[in-house]
Amino acid sequence: MSDHYLFDHTFSKTDFTEQPPEQGEYERCTFISCILTHADLSRCRFIDCRFEQCSLSMMRMRDTVWNECSFDDCKMLGLRWDECSASGLSLSFKNCQLDHSVFYKLKLPGTTFNSCRLLQCDFSETDLSGCIFSGSDLSDALFDRTKLDKADFRCANNYRIHPERNSIKKARFSYDGITGLLSSYDIRIDP
Repeated sequence: MSDHYLFDHTFSKTDFTEQPPEQGEYERCTFISCILTHADLSRCRFIDCRFEQCSLSMMRMRDTVWNECSFDDCKMLGLRWDECSASGLSLSFKNCQLDHSVFYKLKLPGTTFNSCRLLQCDFSETDLSGCIFSGSDLSDALFDRTKLDKADFRCANNYRIHPERNSIKKARFSYDGITGLLSSYDIRIDP
């Protein structure tokens, strides 16, 4: 990693498609309406950074550190979170599109996915204990050997979770969402 270090810097409406951010460490930086689509952020370190209304789809993030980072109103399609550094990984998402993203085998306890679109995301073998999926659409998201203990799905939509293939102790579900737990049993539930 280079010695490049930025602290408390704001990037506004910056297009990083031609020239990605310099490899290094970014602490308490804010990215507003920036374009990082297809950018290579490999081996960068983001600590306590905020991303607002950014386009981040298809970024490369091999060994990237994301510590206490938040994403609001961002488009983040097809991201391979499983290639990031697992050290200190701490994220929160609000009103983000995360379709086709891979979170395979990550430890993300307590992560918030507030009003996010998570279509066809891969959460296989991921630790999502205590996570909140308030208002999120989980259509065709994959939960396989996933730890969902104490997770909150009460206001989530379109999830399908097989109770025998996932750990769901003390997870919270709404009455309307029960079909998402029973769909694998090929039974009919009438109102």
